[in-house]
Amino acid sequence: MANTAQAKKRARQAESHRLHNNSRRSMLRTYIKKVIKSIEGGDKTVAEAAFKDAVPVIDRMANSGIIHKNKANRHKTRLSAHIKAMSAAAAA
Repeated sequence: MANTAQAKKRARQAESHRLHNNSRRSMLRTYIKKVIKSIEGGDKTVAEAAFKDAVPVIDRMANSGIIHKNKANRHKTRLSAHIKAMSAAAAA
């Protein structure tokens, strides 16, 4: 357990930051799941709208350090590729 006043304060701050970060990470996952669900649903316009809503959230989480920038780019690339594949499958 923390002994000094500074260490006690840092422990309190770490706990509040942990709760805040968990909330943000959960929100990020929810936006990603919405895109995945709309892709699985097969409606390209809904998937594009969900993706358009998710991209700024993904970028914001990467800029604030909740997730790594490469992970954010990987999510965006893969989701975009799935949406593009939907149009190719519909055309074929």
